[in-house]
Amino acid sequence: MKKKEIRILLVDDEPDVLEIVGYNLSQEGYQIFTAENGKEAVQKAKKHNPHLIIMDVMMPEMDGMEACEIIRKVPELDNVIITFLTARNEDYSQVAGFDAGADDYIAKPIKPKLLVSKVKALLRRLKDDESPKNETLTIGDIEINREEYKVIKDGLEIILPRKEFELFYLLASKPGKVFKREEILDKVWGSEVVVGGRTIDVHIRKLREKIGDEYFKTTKGIGYKFEL
Repeated sequence: MKKKEIRILLVDDEPDVLEIVGYNLSQEGYQIFTAENGKEAVQKAKKHNPHLIIMDVMMPEMDGMEACEIIRKVPELDNVIITFLTARNEDYSQVAGFDAGADDYIAKPIKPKLLVSKVKALLRRLKDDESPKNETLTIGDIEINREEYKVIKDGLEIILPRKEFELFYLLASKPGKVFKREEILDKVWGSEVVVGGRTIDVHIRKLREKIGDEYFKTTKGIGYKFEL
């Protein structure tokens, strides 16, 4: 996919942030749309169907967490990548962001060049989406359709955000294998995206809740394996 075809929605209540971030990303050739609060972000997301949303957390009318949760429930926006760009960098805030359905969490302040690099790393997954993915995994009573990003258990579809799906597919692709954190981060988040080990823990916890705790086992806290 060409850069000029990629749509990015910036959401922040600070005009300076929208201007600076928007300028740097538009210089890269991306299509840029903006919103000043969560409510407007939901409207703009439905209208423009962006590939990436970069969103602040603390905003008037509707904060980023609530907006993220709403966007994740819109079928047409299933594949949108959402990252928070916020000054709130506490652990509990990051956990809440991932719980809301975010794919990444970037702390302010951040230098424009580094932000552009992170955006490129996030968008690199779009290339993967264009490649054929006809493989369907069946493990016990669970069917994982990679092409359609669907998980079916006992005949019922389980909705998973993109990162949770990619993590689940990775673990399910090699049942019983112990995956080290570094390997998971590299294959699911990419080596150029800096996230902490806590990110994996949050996603694993959410998968346990949605899929079933009995499918996941840990080994001395250094990795994960998927079992029947």
